[in-house]
Amino acid sequence: MHLGIFTFNPFQENTYVLYDETGECVILDPGCSNVKEQKILDDFISSNELTPVRLINTHCHIDHILGNKYVSEKYKLGLEIHKGELETLKSGVLVGNAYGIPYEESPDPISFIEDGDKIVFGNTSLETLFTPGHSPASISFLNRETNILIAGDVLFRESIGRTDLPGGSTDTLLKSIKERLFTLPDETQVFSGHGPKTTIGHERVNNPFLRN
Repeated sequence: MHLGIFTFNPFQENTYVLYDETGECVILDPGCSNVKEQKILDDFISSNELTPVRLINTHCHIDHILGNKYVSEKYKLGLEIHKGELETLKSGVLVGNAYGIPYEESPDPISFIEDGDKIVFGNTSLETLFTPGHSPASISFLNRETNILIAGDVLFRESIGRTDLPGGSTDTLLKSIKERLFTLPDETQVFSGHGPKTTIGHERVNNPFLRN
């Protein structure tokens, strides 16, 4: 499995394109918020001769859904989220207005992803991990072959996701990290919704929010 990584919108959100040798790809958390960012995403997909087959949000805060409508219409994809994120998705218009950010309303999801579901594209399979706390029903995606985890805003390099937004809970977030992520091998690479990548081993030792 390979990753295309793009930092988009005023929140500096990481958008991911996951793909393999078959050319099929999954677009995770499209944060593209203007024509320039849309073109960057499209150019990567076309230059690598990729075929997008799924559109997924790890969670539905505004910075992760700004490109949902564009990607859905451009690539004829239905949105997939955890059902617990539906209210957060629906609040996008109000949040966009509050921040003064132009937001084309996301389409409704066509299906819901649950804990343990397999996300399959090409020859690749991702395991869904239910990791709430930053948002009501954040989900992370693990590729065990490559030890790559897409963690959304659950875990960052030497930090954790904020919990002061509606549906957030510090206790729940810490439990998600300790029980679902820190059980993974130390060498697991963590790709977050903001900032640089890290590893489970590094965070186990160095993350100040997670020291016992």
